[in-house]
Amino acid sequence: MEPNASALRVVTYNIHKCRGMDRKVQPERIVEVLHHIGADVVALQEVLSIESRHRRDDQARFIAEELRLHQAFGHTRWLHGGRYGNVVLTRFPIRVSRNYDLTARRREPRGCLRVDIQLHTTLLHVFNLHLGTGYLERRRQARRLWQER
Repeated sequence: MEPNASALRVVTYNIHKCRGMDRKVQPERIVEVLHHIGADVVALQEVLSIESRHRRDDQARFIAEELRLHQAFGHTRWLHGGRYGNVVLTRFPIRVSRNYDLTARRREPRGCLRVDIQLHTTLLHVFNLHLGTGYLERRRQARRLWQER
């Protein structure tokens, strides 16, 4: 049975390295929020994944495993000894993923993660972008993404 497009729940969430307003880094809180939402596809920005002996330091993996979702990571840059970037999580199989560099000159590195998700007989293309804050920077990033297609 083909999924009804109106029944597909998609959420985007800038998790700010799992750092809350209280300055504590607790990926468990992100998991709790996403669990309550129950989305089929989740686009996360500002994810920090450090391979270490502590499972929760690899935020992408920790969140995906806790929610039992497939994941694709779009590495934008290195930060604190780990990968930093965008992540797509989904209940459905991931067919392919590709990361695009959208960095504007002399600005913070930015990226777009494209993930193709298999929804039974339909292929869903998900684009998870983390754009800059300035108007001109965003215009340059949009042009760059258009050129990459």
